Amino acid sequence: MNLLIIKMTSLGDVVHMLPALTEAAAHVPGLRADWVVEEGFAAIPGWHPAVERVIPSALRRWRRGLGQGAAWAEMAAFRREIQAREYGLVLDAQGLLKSALVTRLARGPRAGLARGSARESLACLAYARRYPAPRELHAITRNRLLTAQALGYPMGAASELRYGLVAPAPFQAAGLTGEYVVCLHGTARTEKEYPENDWREALARIAALGPRVALPWGNAREKARAERLAMNLAGAVVLPKLGLAEMGGLIAAARGVIGVDTGLMHLAAALRKPGIGLYPVTPPARYGAYAEADAPALVNLSRPEELAPKAVAQAFSGLFSGLPR
Repeated sequence: MNLLIIKMTSLGDVVHMLPALTEAAAHVPGLRADWVVEEGFAAIPGWHPAVERVIPSALRRWRRGLGQGAAWAEMAAFRREIQAREYGLVLDAQGLLKSALVTRLARGPRAGLARGSARESLACLAYARRYPAPRELHAITRNRLLTAQALGYPMGAASELRYGLVAPAPFQAAGLTGEYVVCLHGTARTEKEYPENDWREALARIAALGPRVALPWGNAREKARAERLAMNLAGAVVLPKLGLAEMGGLIAAARGVIGVDTGLMHLAAALRKPGIGLYPVTPPARYGAYAEADAPALVNLSRPEELAPKAVAQAFSGLFSGLPR
């Protein structure tokens, strides 16, 4: 069966769809999937063995360039690519108007979230088949439930969750040798950040345990914070700006991760990395990074007493002390 998945953004949302695809491939003989995804996240589906073709989109960039011929040429090429194959099922797992419009371009029966489950209810008009997936569930569970209903098999237990990724090639950043921990301090929403002074204390305690600390960044504000955190922190390395494929390789080769509520934490879970997630405002039950049952633990901390720097460092020490090197 040929399946087309429409799951374009964001990084965390794309990662959250992976267990649904892994489960579908186990239940549907010969299933092969194509995946429409925003160009910035296109590396992720390509690491899943059930994905045959990644179809990058650039809706935001195309909207900005509507007065330019190049944008129209790219949109026409995108339409040709998405219509090049007849699908047994076109599954919009995003539930947005933009994803519904892309779904309408594809050839094959269309399915998606039911009204009340989709984030934008008008998107439901694009689907011939609509399935409920309560919004209070974790996104991973919602994707698994939607996909199981659309393809006609029973969703497995939470303990059966499998991301199914083949780890990307390790990326070795200049100056980063030996064991290291990736510190994911940046997030798109400032209210989800961990206080900088608390980062400084927690990282000092973690660095004293031995591993180096790798500090990535995605914009000027995050770079400045990374540079401040690295000051007087033994073994800290401020990384160059990395693409998603390089970040995946960096995380894949790391001892583990510590970070806030960001898509890269979910990627670390998919790559079976141990870690500590810091959730000052978002509830981990709905937004936390989830490890596979037999993978090293990924612990999400959210209560004020858990988020104190000393407690964070103790959680880190307890998590990593028993793991093989």
